[in-house]
Amino acid sequence: MSTELITDVDIDLETPVFTLDGPEYVEVDGQMIPNYDITIPIFGEGDVVSGRVVRIDKDEVLVDIGYKSEGVIPLNELSIRKSVNVADEVQLGELIDALVMQKEDQDGRLILSKKRARFEKAWKRIEAASVAGETVEGTVIEVVKGGLILDLGVRGFLPASLVDIRRVQDLDEFLGTKLECKVIELNRSRNNVVLSRRAVLEHERREVRQRILDDLEPGKVVEGIISNIVDFGAFVDLDGIDGLIHISELSWSHVNHPSEVLNVGEKVNVKVLDIDRERQRISLGLKQTQADPWQSVIETYQIGDIVPGKVTKVVTFGAFVEIHAGVEGLVHISELADHHVENPREVVNQGDELEVRIIEIDADRRRLSLSLKRVTPAPEGYGEDSEDGGEDGGEDGGEDGGEAVEGSFEDAPVYVEPAEDDEPSS
Repeated sequence: MSTELITDVDIDLETPVFTLDGPEYVEVDGQMIPNYDITIPIFGEGDVVSGRVVRIDKDEVLVDIGYKSEGVIPLNELSIRKSVNVADEVQLGELIDALVMQKEDQDGRLILSKKRARFEKAWKRIEAASVAGETVEGTVIEVVKGGLILDLGVRGFLPASLVDIRRVQDLDEFLGTKLECKVIELNRSRNNVVLSRRAVLEHERREVRQRILDDLEPGKVVEGIISNIVDFGAFVDLDGIDGLIHISELSWSHVNHPSEVLNVGEKVNVKVLDIDRERQRISLGLKQTQADPWQSVIETYQIGDIVPGKVTKVVTFGAFVEIHAGVEGLVHISELADHHVENPREVVNQGDELEVRIIEIDADRRRLSLSLKRVTPAPEGYGEDSEDGGEDGGEDGGEDGGEAVEGSFEDAPVYVEPAEDDEPSS
């Protein structure tokens, strides 16, 4: 092991190892003689002393603390790390602190420990941080079963479940990195320190979430990234806080599953619909940032127009037909055919392309009533008795009434859908 002085390190060789505390000369029998007592430091086992590294061997380091003999630091007392690189721990000429383990071993040597002196200082610092609720910082030095070991001057254990907010698959990626953690358990009798980085991240996240919430208002359009897709909608990361786009707010047209419209990682512009500041929940809308297709319907179509469409869904009380991108209307079962229809699937099926007549446009309620049977005129004389509410007519719109039944639009994409076999309310 080389003992040459390393010149790229700033080492003050002029600083004395031991400062004299008392008069340099004392009077003895009327004569002034040197005060030799003050030249020897007074210390006991367990005390922390300062000294200069004067020699580095492969298995020990010699330190001058101003005592009658140099102190010895065995290799295993240099660091808490299992694998010790001496050059990383001490350098020739460096002033260090060491704890006195033995004033004299069986060979008369002064045995010191650098790691224990560092441990004592670190423990006090960690203990103070724990009491004050402050964080500590350490470098990851080992990956062990169930977590990470951090060098805090003390070996701190960071459980894998507390490394991040989400479960970390590969702990090796943290080796050598500095992490800021909170102390969640401290036991001096066992020299046990348990840490949590997750607590630090969650605290930072709460602060970020609050700042974002303070900046958001209903009606504001913001940019975000799709972080997760579930059956009932999609979550959007707004740079620190997630908002939800409910499936009904994804598109003006019917959506069976959010994955039809969005992908995880996709960047989107969304409109803030509602904010629950107390629960920190944000409701978002995607379709509100797009043109409302109903405006096109109002501007383009009139009652009586015959238009092409596609059957999107068949239910017990009729069929929904898309006549414009994002706009569907209901063909009530009574408007499917001139004859009585027991099951709409006797006449139409999902995916059928056909022509329908517009018989009602309710712009306020965003409802569209369509008719299939009125596209082709009925045979001469058919249904003449229906004028006063017969089998195929009736102003009150019974089961086979010509007008749309009140409440029959609940299955349209711009409204909340009923169960498949729900009858429309009358």
